[in-house]
Amino acid sequence: MNKIFTLFTLLFLLGCNGEPPSKAEERVVFVPVANQFQAVWDEVSSDELISLPQQSVSYSKLFDGAIDLISLNAKRTLESQDDIIEYFDKLAHPNGICLRGVWEIDTPNPYGGLFKNASQALIIARASTALSETKRGETRAFGMAGKIFPTMDALKINTVATANFFVIDDLGGTDAPYYTDVALTNEPDVSFTSSIFSSFAYGLKVASAFSNADKNSGIRQLYELSFMQESNQTKVITPKWMKIEAQENQRRAGVEDFREEFYLEGDEKLLFNIFVASKEINAQKEWQKIGTITFNSSVVSTTCDHRLHFHHPLWRDDLVYE
Repeated sequence: MNKIFTLFTLLFLLGCNGEPPSKAEERVVFVPVANQFQAVWDEVSSDELISLPQQSVSYSKLFDGAIDLISLNAKRTLESQDDIIEYFDKLAHPNGICLRGVWEIDTPNPYGGLFKNASQALIIARASTALSETKRGETRAFGMAGKIFPTMDALKINTVATANFFVIDDLGGTDAPYYTDVALTNEPDVSFTSSIFSSFAYGLKVASAFSNADKNSGIRQLYELSFMQESNQTKVITPKWMKIEAQENQRRAGVEDFREEFYLEGDEKLLFNIFVASKEINAQKEWQKIGTITFNSSVVSTTCDHRLHFHHPLWRDDLVYE
């Protein structure tokens, strides 16, 4: 019986409808988008908020009259590669904090692009929780979206779109007291929690919107990272899974809201390890630690929650994993 419930939960949350839309079969073509790391960060930090907003989700917010907002948002995340867009509501992860830092790979591995050993790049990320819960003691689904700029020069104008990734710890939420307690992956688990029942109609609509926009929405592929600055992408090896996990002994005990864990002042830093895998043995992924993300600045702002845009990679079946 538990397996049946788990399968139902997966279907409802991930929207696995079995019939991919025809547009998902189209080959992805990256459209050059000029960007500058410092300009994007300046925009993100231009309207800092002193107090933490508590934005809630609801089924009614998914629509504006007859307009299906969540379906439009799902379509936009697949099609738009702009980093900053006009004001909009994040309908699944409304409460977040934005971070700037450095992506660095320091271990030999077979993967391409930004996963290559010795790769360094600037990153802007947004840490968030799904639904409305943000405080310790509540069931929260922690997530992180990352936007990587292929440079260490914050003032450089790039002529290629940023590479974006998405990782979540558990779509059903967990009782972990701190964000730094969990591991986030691009194919998250789904626990059977009360949050699933309390937000059933909302979750069903969100799942439907994402499954109609793209297939296999339960996993976000990583080829935007592995293809970055690669001239022959057909031979590039891409990891199937990525895991982001805070390094030990960085917990900020006693804070109530997860965003308070990311408050960084002066020379303070927060480090996350980068793991990748492409194989499983006995249903266990063969994780390899290949690098770190070092965050050195953070901000809660209107632009962080309402204008910073992360592009979702459209599913493709021609990736080389080994």
